[in-house]
Amino acid sequence: MRVPLRNARNEPSGPRQKLRCVFVLTFLNHLINGISLGSVYAIIALGYTMVYGIAKMLNFAHGDIIMVGAYICFFAVSTFGLPPIVGVLLAMVVCTVLGMVIERLAYKPLRSAPSLAVLITAIGVSYFLQNAAQLLWTSNPKIFPSFLVVTQQNADGTQTVKSGIQFAGGQLSVSYATLITIAVCVVIMLVLTWFTEHTKMGQAIQACSEDKGAAQLMGINVNTTISLTFAIGSALAAIAGVLLCSAYPTLVPTTGSMPGIKAFTAAVFGGIGSIPGALLGGILLGVIEIFAKAYISTQLSDAIVFAVLIVVLLVRPTGLLGKQIREKV
Repeated sequence: MRVPLRNARNEPSGPRQKLRCVFVLTFLNHLINGISLGSVYAIIALGYTMVYGIAKMLNFAHGDIIMVGAYICFFAVSTFGLPPIVGVLLAMVVCTVLGMVIERLAYKPLRSAPSLAVLITAIGVSYFLQNAAQLLWTSNPKIFPSFLVVTQQNADGTQTVKSGIQFAGGQLSVSYATLITIAVCVVIMLVLTWFTEHTKMGQAIQACSEDKGAAQLMGINVNTTISLTFAIGSALAAIAGVLLCSAYPTLVPTTGSMPGIKAFTAAVFGGIGSIPGALLGGILLGVIEIFAKAYISTQLSDAIVFAVLIVVLLVRPTGLLGKQIREKV
């Protein structure tokens, strides 16, 4: 009697399908986390892009303004008991004023100075803000409050706190902080694009970024326009600081240093001076970083991110969406 051979195709594929399903859900989870982190980088990179586009300088103190905004929101919510939205608005106001003061005191006297002098000044302002924060708020880590949650009242009188939306039976979870971060990033990019294209002040910013001398001859107040650009970038830094600490709740005086450097990398990656380029560079950078941590090495993730930047700049020196600028002779 012949025993029929078992065909591998007819074998039950339950375990294989489960492994495939787990892999897909894990991949989607990392992708969503990467887009969320990249959205924070994109918001910070928009500030770098706008400042560089009009002032042709790299404001390395931008990352520390993120830290200041996070601290202002933290104390407003935790110490004074203000609503979270009020804390965010207060952080935006304080960072806007701080950005304009830094521009007026540190950068405006150096408009005609060599770029190296401006760069050294920006680094000095960065260290000043870090040490000032350490003196004011100490270097002890603070846990940022998690206010991006929803509280539900159950029938038995108990309360259930939900921090996100779950799919696939709870195997895929998307936090409210992630959803809000991505939505805020998209809205900010759309509003900035509309502002620069369809408003008089936005067109003044574009004119100053092209040629400050010609813009001044056309009656545009260059100093006011540059101050406005610093104000917008600093307000965006405050929003980014709150969103960053909502996802990674540890707050210290150096919180904004590495995100600031990575956001600058994202701005260069996408094409510095381009608003869509800042968005694209930020999201790609966040996705690459999360995938590198998940599938390669946590310790090497930063090195992989900067290695990808080097490769992109070797192929496209102006970035992914940057424009080639021809110098006038």
